[in-house]
Amino acid sequence: MDIRFEGRTAIVTGAAHGFGRAIALGFANLGARVVACDVLKAELDETARLGAAQQTRIETRVLDVSDRRAVQTTIGETFDRHGRIDILVNDAGGVMGQVGRPLDEVSEADWRAIFAVNLDGAFYCSQAVAPAMKAARYGRIVNISSGAGLGISLTGIQAYASAKAGQIGLTRQLAHELGPFGITVNNVAPGFVRSNPTTEKQWESYGEAGQRRLIENIALRRLGSPEDIANGVMFFASEQAGWITGQTLAIDGGK
Repeated sequence: MDIRFEGRTAIVTGAAHGFGRAIALGFANLGARVVACDVLKAELDETARLGAAQQTRIETRVLDVSDRRAVQTTIGETFDRHGRIDILVNDAGGVMGQVGRPLDEVSEADWRAIFAVNLDGAFYCSQAVAPAMKAARYGRIVNISSGAGLGISLTGIQAYASAKAGQIGLTRQLAHELGPFGITVNNVAPGFVRSNPTTEKQWESYGEAGQRRLIENIALRRLGSPEDIANGVMFFASEQAGWITGQTLAIDGGK
């Protein structure tokens, strides 16, 4: 299967590190024009540097996906510059520095902060690219949710599990709304991967015994990598996946 993206423009949010960085680098390596977005400028610059090291170019834009107006401006500027938006990957998300707490200790602000970046952001970005994709009668939207959206969060963070489950529901709904325009909408649900500072802290918190239990609950008996997640995204965004939409692919080593 030969997957290439020459002539395509891809926007990847959450591209400062982890899954988003691997996805941005993957698209660039396969010929796409890539616009990498995140709130972390220094880490975004490193993503661009890694792209240059593989002899590809990655544009960067500082963007808070929970800011609807900023999303519309950034995506509008991208369309004006390139004349097309073919692929959107909604990877921006995370637990916003929070840890698991009892239900009665969670503030409204903490609840909403996680929804804002994980679910609102995916909605705002999808909403912003829809006109260009509809006009072209072509598009690929791939949302990055989590195993927490299919089951429970390992961290016990209620808002994270709920927002990721909501994102999976959004994927199914948009697939039916946008399908008549030739736009597919799919979802990748990663298992636990040591991909960023937050997951490193989570891994360390388990201790040796907890780490061993986690791995023993994976069919393949090993952790995956950000590139494993990126490979699933490349497939969903490819021509070969043109008759696949509304689906959620768990990339978790087997549960």
